[in-house]
Amino acid sequence: MPSWPPRVRCRLIRDDDLESIVDLLVKSFGRTRDFWNFGLERLAEHPTPDGFPKYGYLLEVNGVAVGMLLLISTSVRIDGKVRIRCHVSSWYVWPAFRAYGSLLAAHALKRKDVTYVDTSPLSHTFDMLAAQGFKRYCDGFFIAIPALKVRSPKARVSAVTPEIRPDRDLDEDEVDLLLGHAHYGLTCLVVTAGERRYPFVFEVTVKYRIVRFAYLTYCQNIDDFVRFAGLLGRYLARRGIAFVGVDANGPIHGLIGRYVTITPKYFKGPDPPRLGEVPYSERVVLGLRFPPTVEA
Repeated sequence: MPSWPPRVRCRLIRDDDLESIVDLLVKSFGRTRDFWNFGLERLAEHPTPDGFPKYGYLLEVNGVAVGMLLLISTSVRIDGKVRIRCHVSSWYVWPAFRAYGSLLAAHALKRKDVTYVDTSPLSHTFDMLAAQGFKRYCDGFFIAIPALKVRSPKARVSAVTPEIRPDRDLDEDEVDLLLGHAHYGLTCLVVTAGERRYPFVFEVTVKYRIVRFAYLTYCQNIDDFVRFAGLLGRYLARRGIAFVGVDANGPIHGLIGRYVTITPKYFKGPDPPRLGEVPYSERVVLGLRFPPTVEA
């Protein structure tokens, strides 16, 4: 009898595929079905730009789901222009069908006008990412104790509330970003200095079961964080948070702390992300709170 080649197809994930997607997620990444169902519900609610996948792409062989790649697509404003950024998440193909993984990647990451970001790649995928055109933009992590910075400009720190409104210093997109991340449970703050407001978003996690640790998820510029580090650090310290992690490629001048190398971050596309700018990532939208893997 002849041996027919398998029917391989890569297509958009639909709502009726979610049970199969959860099967793959549980098999490949662990955690419970309830965890992944909740994460996919949040992804479904995410304001995905028109024309982009709500969930990502599915790889089928003979009608069976054998792989998937989740994408979190978001409109961002860069130099006054609207761009699309896609966070790549939860990339998995059954071992028996890994040969078709390149087809999934080529299909899902094909747009030249989009910037794709992978903030948590596994070490065995680094070479594959490079072959697909990804570039490393962040090698490390600076663990700061910002409250130790004594000199601070005259300013005040306040939590973001639903009453916040856009103005010349904070445009509508940034206000939506602050409110959206507050909805996800992140700590969203505004520093007001004079007549200008500076936005900051922190993801607060617990390390070693007792140490509360904040990760800088968004700011307009790392220099802003350094400038207001003392004020922000003391605000967070009063809430039991002494340490703040900041994406970096070396020690950050003006901050007290320690630089470590961690799982690197990669991007592919026309608009490299800034350090200190990882909003709407898998950590935020899917609720993944993976601590960085420290290598040295």
